[in-house]
Amino acid sequence: MSQVIGKIDYTLDIRGEPWPYPVIYALDALETMKVGEVLQVIADCPQSFSSVPQEVVKHGYQVVNEPKRVGQD
Repeated sequence: MSQVIGKIDYTLDIRGEPWPYPVIYALDALETMKVGEVLQVIADCPQSFSSVPQEVVKHGYQVVNEPKRVGQD
């Protein structure tokens, strides 16, 4: 993981989708994007928190922000 990026080019809201769909949809979206564009993934599937970043890196993409859990204490 590298620097924090403020500019988001696309948002993929996949709340309600069970694993493994968040990974599949994120990789599909990344394939359509240009180099340097930033994809924000919003998911509520617990496995997505670790699996989406791991899989996108495994497929050659870069995670630019640490995953954040919102609304959980």
